[in-house]
Amino acid sequence: MSSTFSVNEPTPILVTGSHRSGTTWVGRMLAANTDTAYISEPLNVLHRPGIYRVPVKYWYTYITEENEADYLPAFHQLLNFEYHTWLEIKSLRSVRDFMRMGRDFHTFFNGSMHGQRALIKDPFAVFSSPWFAQKLNCKVVITARHPGGFASSLKRLGWNFDFNNFLNQPLFMRDYLEADRAAMESMDKNDIVGQSALLWKFIYRFVHGTRERFPDFEVVRHEDLSRDPLGGYEALYKKLGLDFTDYVKETILNSSSSDNPTKLAKNKTHSVKLDSRANLDNWKKILSPEEIQHVRKITEGVSEFFYTDDEWK
Repeated sequence: MSSTFSVNEPTPILVTGSHRSGTTWVGRMLAANTDTAYISEPLNVLHRPGIYRVPVKYWYTYITEENEADYLPAFHQLLNFEYHTWLEIKSLRSVRDFMRMGRDFHTFFNGSMHGQRALIKDPFAVFSSPWFAQKLNCKVVITARHPGGFASSLKRLGWNFDFNNFLNQPLFMRDYLEADRAAMESMDKNDIVGQSALLWKFIYRFVHGTRERFPDFEVVRHEDLSRDPLGGYEALYKKLGLDFTDYVKETILNSSSSDNPTKLAKNKTHSVKLDSRANLDNWKKILSPEEIQHVRKITEGVSEFFYTDDEWK
């Protein structure tokens, strides 16, 4: 199968960025358009084999031309909406898995029958976003969230990050992270806030570095979308060539209404219904002043490209 796509085929969309940065919200709001088919996290280590048949060993897998043979054919199948029913059936372990299989099969069937644009929501693809653009012809949207907001979210959920996910990827280390080896190896395994800050630094240093080579990448701040959901999404829809219909507007308003909760319950981490404006400063209540300074110090040199001094106050 060819590694390039015909200009007549619908251009896929990749929504990426750090996890807990609003990728689910952005992906779901873009998928409110009936011309898109929402596909969730093929590069998640725990992804369903029905949507993507290749096992993924590391969080934030780095794909480049040197290792693409392991991934490219399976992504072509995904973008052609080829669902791997038998692989999925063999992996079923619960009623929830079975229900998810039905949902995913329906998404792939509709995508294939109606010629929809695949919309891949996957924060774990962020370091591979240039490859997605060059080899899969994806339009790329990257979400950014304030480092304090990111750290507070991981702290509240108790989500550590194991930097062996990076240290064990030789190509990734060689190309981007060798100078940071000591920082990763010395990171306290119990310091979730410190881990979050270092991870944020690596992700958005990479994102900033792609801006010159890939000016078409759309970098959107979660905070800006939260303050003006309709205006922000309308601009994004226009840039992606999607129709901003009345149904889309209603979906966006419903997702960000002040009637929604100001923060998500821990068992609803992927919900997209939140009071978007009230949620903006929650991180300042979750992190202590010392933790905020800790995050700011670690992210210094990168955070300034995305957030001003006033946005730390």
